[in-house]
Parts: sequence; structure tokens; C-alpha cells
Amino acid sequence: MNSKIHSDKERALAYHRYPRPGKTETVPTKPFSTPDDLALAYSPGVAFPCLEIAEKPDDSYLYTNRGNTVAVISNGTAVLGLGNIGAAAAKPVMEGKAMLFKIFAGLDATDVEVDQTDPEKFVETVRAISLSYGGINLEDIKAPECFHIEDELKRLCDIPVMHDDQHGTAVVVGAAMLNALEIQNKQISQAKVVVNGAGAAAMACTRLLFALGVSPENTVMADSKGVIGPHRSNLSPQKQEFATSRTDITTLAQAMVDADVFIGLSVADVLTPEMVRTMAPRPIVFALANPNPEISREKALASAPDIIYATGRSDYPNQINNVLGFPYIFRGALDCRAPDVNMDMKLAAAHAIAAVAREPVTHAVAALYPDEHLVFGPEYILPKPFDRRLLCSVPPAVAKAAATSGIARRPIDNLERYCRRLRLYVADTDRHLSAFISGVRAKLPGA
Repeated sequence: MNSKIHSDKERALAYHRYPRPGKTETVPTKPFSTPDDLALAYSPGVAFPCLEIAEKPDDSYLYTNRGNTVAVISNGTAVLGLGNIGAAAAKPVMEGKAMLFKIFAGLDATDVEVDQTDPEKFVETVRAISLSYGGINLEDIKAPECFHIEDELKRLCDIPVMHDDQHGTAVVVGAAMLNALEIQNKQISQAKVVVNGAGAAAMACTRLLFALGVSPENTVMADSKGVIGPHRSNLSPQKQEFATSRTDITTLAQAMVDADVFIGLSVADVLTPEMVRTMAPRPIVFALANPNPEISREKALASAPDIIYATGRSDYPNQINNVLGFPYIFRGALDCRAPDVNMDMKLAAAHAIAAVAREPVTHAVAALYPDEHLVFGPEYILPKPFDRRLLCSVPPAVAKAAATSGIARRPIDNLERYCRRLRLYVADTDRHLSAFISGVRAKLPGA
């Protein structure tokens, strides 16, 4: 075991260090090989778009890369399973997120690590630089500060701002829920749901599930102190929103009796096999604590053979992975110039992601996962991250929802043409990525 950890560590460090440190770079998009090119790119030619933008600020979307850029911003106070490791230590994660934006949705993302834990100062810092970007992806900011930070930046910035730990998670959980309920032949309006964890992600997931049709009366949320309900005092305003009116349950074990769904965004091993056995027939368990889930796959399947089980881990079937959501949500939002990512857009994304999983997988996807049986069913409720159909499905759904809800500033009037453009982008990007990856691998130590 120790040798494997050492091997994984060395491989990861080498990946990040060679052939050059980091995971992203800036690549020019205009000619630059002649003096005339440079005169157009910088002085004196650059003055002309500057003056146009000074007169009409929105022209920044015509003459700069703003409309295709996302800032991935964090202060490092809640990084992955690592906790409060600080802004500098968060940079590898933010670079990775920027890389995912590019390879999955073609968005040029920049990681921005802000060494500031005061919420008001953080908000002001991000607001002050927001004119450089088309959207802002907030990442790995601890609760409860993340609620205030996102709300304030949404109010102050005229571009989409989304805290992915909340809303990206919620969208993918929602997609997984839609498919799991269909497979288990359960109605969403009748499903009894237990959410364990009362942090930012849990609350966002629960709100989106309500919007999808889950009944608040059928939902119980619990935290480390037990069920959030009338027996509890001094609840935060956020937790009060999710307090159950039931007086007969105070513990997670009591809440799990006859539950159809368990969603864990909490800590390892809090869900016992005994609790799973008390659930309704054909239960659904999303055990999303990282790196170790609320109950292991082995224990969950042994407790209920008819279960649908999902985690956040890539080494098990049914990984609930935010990369299925955030690149495509921002792609659609930026392409229609929506100033926000509203609930209609998130619901559209969840339905679109769910729909991709119901279609037969392509040969290209199947070849990447030769050891998995990728057929819609208990062990395949979500598409794989490398399913390129997501780019042709989710952004159009998001853009359409933005237009229908009235917030698209540049509605996409021909969604068929937009889809064709996205498909062309997929083919072009895959060709370039294959060549790039081959080149990088050839330069790695030991190659």
C-alpha cells in the first residue's frame, strides 16, 4: 500500500512538473510573425479597439477574448478533501479546473488565487477584476462565507457568477437523481429523501431537488448533531430553511427508515449497513464524502442488492463528477450572454446531462472504458466525462433556458446551427488534443 501511495505521489508530482511546471499556458490567436502583425496587435493598432470599448464597454466582447473567458477564483479555505490550505496551495487545483474548462468546453479559463479570507475584502477584490472575464467560477471557499460571497458578487457583477461546489454539484446530483429514480421506478414527487450534511453543497443540492419536484415534506436534512428539526435551537438561517416539521425523528438512523434516497455530503462511514437495510425497497444511495464515502460500495451492495449506489470516486461506477456540469453551463451562459446562471438554466443542464446517459454510448466512449458495461441501468446513471455529446447537449439546453427565462442578452436564435458549431468544435478540439497529448507524453521523464 505504501509503495502505491509513493508511486502515485511521484507520478502526480512529475505530471505537474514536467515538461514545464503547471497545467496551462497562453497561446496567441492572431498572426504575430511580421512587424505589421505586431503593429496591429499592440501599438499603434490596439488603440482603435480601446477607443471603441471606451465609448461602448460591451464592445469588449467584440474585440477581446472576454466572451470566452472564465476566472476560476479561490482563497483556498476549503480545498477538495484538504481543507483550509491557503490560496497558494490551492493553485494546482484551480489550474486543473481551468484545464477542464478548456478541454471539455473550449473556454479559456484563468486561475486566480486571492490571498484574502475576509469576505468583504475578497468580494471587492473579485469585483474589481471582473471586467476582465466573461464569467466567474468560485471554487473551494468555506461555508458560511461562500454564501455571502456568491450573493454579493452576483449583485455587483454583470456576468455569470457560480460557486461550483454548490451549484455544479447540485446539477450533477440532480441529473443522477432523475435517472436513478427512473431506473428504480419511483416518482420524484413521492420519493422520501434524506440529506446528510448541511454545508453549501448539501443546501444547493436540496434546493435544486425541490425545483425538480422532490417534496420538502418528504425531505429530511441532518448534520453532525442529528436531524435538523423543531427540537433544535440556535439554527442558522440557512439551516432553518431545511428544518423538517416532523417531531418523531431526531437521529439519522430514525430518518433512514423507509427512505427512498440517501444523499451524503458529509463524512466517511456515517451511514451503517443497518440503516441501509431499513430503507425502502430499491433504495438509492449517493455517498459523496471524499475521499472516503459515507458507506463503502461493498457494504452498501451487501446491505441491499437492489440498490443504486454512487460516489464521487472515479474508481467506482456512477461517479458524480462536477465536470459533467460546470464547463457546459458556463459555455451556454457565455454564448447567450446571460448575466447569471439561474435555476431554470441549472434545471435544463440537469435534464440534458441525464438524457445523454439514456442514449447508447458511442464507440469512442466505450473504448476509453473497456472494463465497464456502459448501458443505462443501476451501474450507469450518468455519462462519462469524455462523452463529447455533453458539449452538443448541455450548452444549447442552458442557452435555451436563459432565453426562455428572459435573461439572455444575445439569445441564440438558431439552436440547430449552434449545435452544428459545437459539433465542429468537438472534432477540431479532439484532433488538436490528440496531437498535444502525444507531444507532452513524449517529453515526460522515462518516455
